[in-house]
Amino acid sequence: MKTELYNAKTQKENGTALAGRVIRSGGLVVFPTETVYGLGANGLDGEAVSKIFEAKGRPSDNPLILHVAKKSDVKPLWKHVPDKARILMDAFWPGPLTLVYLKSELVPGEVTAGLDTVAVRMPEHKTALALIRAAGVPIAAPSANLSGKPSPTSVEHVLEDMDGRVDVIIDGGRCSVGVESTVLSLVGEPTILRPGGITREMLEGVIGPVKVAGAVLRPLGEDEQAASPGMKYRHYAPECEVAVALGSPRAAAGIICREYQKAEIEGKSCKIFATEQTKSYYKGKKCVIIGNRDMPATLCAALFGALRDETEGVDLILAEGIPESGEGLAYMNRLLRAAGFTVLRQ
Repeated sequence: MKTELYNAKTQKENGTALAGRVIRSGGLVVFPTETVYGLGANGLDGEAVSKIFEAKGRPSDNPLILHVAKKSDVKPLWKHVPDKARILMDAFWPGPLTLVYLKSELVPGEVTAGLDTVAVRMPEHKTALALIRAAGVPIAAPSANLSGKPSPTSVEHVLEDMDGRVDVIIDGGRCSVGVESTVLSLVGEPTILRPGGITREMLEGVIGPVKVAGAVLRPLGEDEQAASPGMKYRHYAPECEVAVALGSPRAAAGIICREYQKAEIEGKSCKIFATEQTKSYYKGKKCVIIGNRDMPATLCAALFGALRDETEGVDLILAEGIPESGEGLAYMNRLLRAAGFTVLRQ
């Protein structure tokens, strides 16, 4: 398959108009959002949606998200729109919040992995919204990477995985948030299935108490079905090993320095993912500063790019854990899954 590449700035109208026609005709389009790049198909066409799984090598038991261009687009996709959903849409849409509720008969089973719920969000990115409007249908889209690899936050990452697998790629530059949207189930008590840029604290400020699913910071059990994208055990992983050091900044740095020395003795190439506050602990070692631990959003924005760009020729990444409050929950969710939940303690 020959993949057409369009620039969202210089070929704005032609790119989204063509891509909209591709979506309507059952093809695949990669498009930018504020979170990560998405791999999109007509969300009301089960056959088109099946092509997403084929292109990604993604298991069919992993549900997808439907992307819409306006709040009223949700009504035909759910059995009804609950009051809390309306409140949350008014507060956080467009933006990196996905809402899960009981699906209508309009939504094909390929989107929901056989579940009776469907996830929907309205992205904030102008190109994504223009594409959805041009397509005239909800767009089903997971991240535009080969299954299991780090999600793409730049067009270079997309091309590594999807060139020749999709009809169109729209280059919208680097994604600002850098991790996928928060997924909140509104079936029963509001529960975060996947953390993201809209934090638990932000949600509770609008609708009151919000739970966090147990599988956010642990592997999904053998008898548990993924109710949201990103809940699988091994996810966001580079080709090398990743291990996460837990504890205070100084304690984590001590663990990392110990493991780094051990890796060198074993002949392994090792790199450290550190923060601005801890870089002085790692003098003389290969170290990547990925952000500020007091501003977890900076770590989220840099993580997937670092997992792709800083791992070539590396056998082991040693990364510091951070507190799981605010955006730190989203960061630790992605980091622990990238590591296959390999953690290091004193």
